[in-house]
Amino acid sequence: MTQLETRIRNAALRDRVVSADAAARLIHDGMVVGMSGFTRAGEAKAVPMALAERAKTDPLKITLMTGASLGNDLDKTLAEAHVLSRRIPFMSDPALRRAINAGEVMYVDQHLSETVEMLRTRQIPGVDVAVIEAVAITETGGIVPTTSVGNSASFALLADKVIVEINLNQPAELEGLHDIFIPTYRPNRMPIPVVSPESRVGLPFIPVPPEKIAAIVITEKLDSSSTILDPDDETRAIAGHLTDFFLNEVRQGRLDNSLAPLQAGIGTIANAVLHGLIDSPFHDLKMYSEVLQDSTFDLMAAGKMSFASGSSITLSAAKYAEVLPRLAEFKPKLILRPQEISNHPEVVRRLGLICINTALEFDIYGNVNSTHVMGTQMMNGIGGSGDFARNAYLSVFVTKSIAKGGAISSVVPMVSHVDHTEHDVDILVTEQGLADLRGLAPRERAKVILANCVHPDWCPALADYLARAEARGGHTPHLLEEALSWHVRLRDTGKMA
Repeated sequence: MTQLETRIRNAALRDRVVSADAAARLIHDGMVVGMSGFTRAGEAKAVPMALAERAKTDPLKITLMTGASLGNDLDKTLAEAHVLSRRIPFMSDPALRRAINAGEVMYVDQHLSETVEMLRTRQIPGVDVAVIEAVAITETGGIVPTTSVGNSASFALLADKVIVEINLNQPAELEGLHDIFIPTYRPNRMPIPVVSPESRVGLPFIPVPPEKIAAIVITEKLDSSSTILDPDDETRAIAGHLTDFFLNEVRQGRLDNSLAPLQAGIGTIANAVLHGLIDSPFHDLKMYSEVLQDSTFDLMAAGKMSFASGSSITLSAAKYAEVLPRLAEFKPKLILRPQEISNHPEVVRRLGLICINTALEFDIYGNVNSTHVMGTQMMNGIGGSGDFARNAYLSVFVTKSIAKGGAISSVVPMVSHVDHTEHDVDILVTEQGLADLRGLAPRERAKVILANCVHPDWCPALADYLARAEARGGHTPHLLEEALSWHVRLRDTGKMA
């Protein structure tokens, strides 16, 4: 068989191979388009670029839904081509961020477990066209995803038409890695039968009727690599504080040396924290998360992690070069699921996850801002952090205590935007230390946070604020006229002090 025959095993579908330009012509002004892609992995690559090029002479606007952020600068390209009228449910691209903050693109920031639930129940407009990157199409027309699942399965099943991008440079060994399980409709929905990270409960492909596939595009462009930085002194200190905390939980009999299934958000700090577990006494670790990053494979290579379930694989360039040639070796230890399953609140609660996510800032009572700079400027979407934080066995948020060379304290009197309330936060960690907030009232929380998480340069000001607020009284004491004064000074002078 030729490579094309191997990748498109349904012979009748081979006649539907067209150029990216021709496929993009199936997308019209005003449509809702669902595209594959989850945190720079497995996104459709050729059709969105063709759509942006077409918009130069044939302007159009679409609502774009994905799993999470797109790689290969696709969000940037589509934003600068003015193709996007609405974007759902996650983004992190600077160019798109500017368009959102200018009001040019209406951005709907959603918990990542919710998007396809709203589609399925017609609470938001349905998908007209789905564009899905695949490693192969099976004999029955099933679509085999590449390095992410995200929302691709439900987009393909719910869309009127499906465009498939067959990426010849995505390794064929990816087939068999995926576990596509779609919940049944309410009110007669059966429980999701995932009882451990290793549970396989679905199909290794997206079961789409062949007649629904309107076009197939052949591509060869690889995923973008992640921009994760190496651990530094601060992130190593955060990892150390968290490791010490886990060791104490083991001593107290609340955990054992395999801990509990781990979830970690995307980014340098969360990746560094997991990386720090390599030199810990913990072993036989398992992961039930969204994004499998460099640290996942480092922990496996070190013999520390035995299994990882996620919705995408997003790696640095060096780690891609190491992992992809060894995919057959790692494959028995991996599953990629739809994000509504990887992030499902009931599954997260039942498996008892330890969830580690990143904060932009948090306040003295434990409220966390993950998304907005100065309360108004969108930085990046909330992603899945809310899905995990509210339902975790342990909900952990990490950040460095200062930013911009010390001009900004990451611990403030009151956060300028709340993504995770104090009710959903158990543990806060900076390089200064760890605050265990479990079972504490707001006044107690504030004292623990000040004693453990705040940079020394900012402790006196926060202590003064808290003392004067407590004198005013209240269950959660605040000086309303001063609560956001640090942010006002930052806006006016470039620093909080």
